[in-house]
Amino acid sequence: MATVNKYIVGVYGDDDTVLKAIKIIREAGVSIHEVFSPFPIHGIDDALGYKRSRLPKAAFVFGGLGLFLALLMQYWMMGYDWQMIIGGKDFASLPPFVPVAFELTVLLSALGMVGTFFVVSDLKPYKKAKIFDIRITDDKHVIAIDLADNKLLKEEISKIVEKTGAEEVNEKSFE
Repeated sequence: MATVNKYIVGVYGDDDTVLKAIKIIREAGVSIHEVFSPFPIHGIDDALGYKRSRLPKAAFVFGGLGLFLALLMQYWMMGYDWQMIIGGKDFASLPPFVPVAFELTVLLSALGMVGTFFVVSDLKPYKKAKIFDIRITDDKHVIAIDLADNKLLKEEISKIVEKTGAEEVNEKSFE
């Protein structure tokens, strides 16, 4: 049996109004599920209280793994498995390993960040998207408030959203 999630959706026509509305709604003690916009809004992360992303740390870890694997692979191939003297250099000389090590570092860092982003964002090819309002891809901004995450009643939340300058206040349900 699927659960039904209910949302209050406020539709706005201006990005400045949305920023002010976010602050007012959060000050009223209402938890905002997500804000949708047709373009990036400067300062919205701070207004929503989002923490800084940990994706750069994941990039560093995957890059370090790529560097380690590249050096290990080259040392194994050239220094142990199939020793060849090329240009009079040692079997496992570090300078010739630099280009391959750099490329594998960048490759694993990029692939690891993409994979991490998909896992953290819960993006799956079979997951059905929640479209709160079709106009968010064109000219409207939408604030979605999950009723299950808030202690206030639906009517109280709707009044708060109306007071912030919303053009429309709707209720949406998703399974």
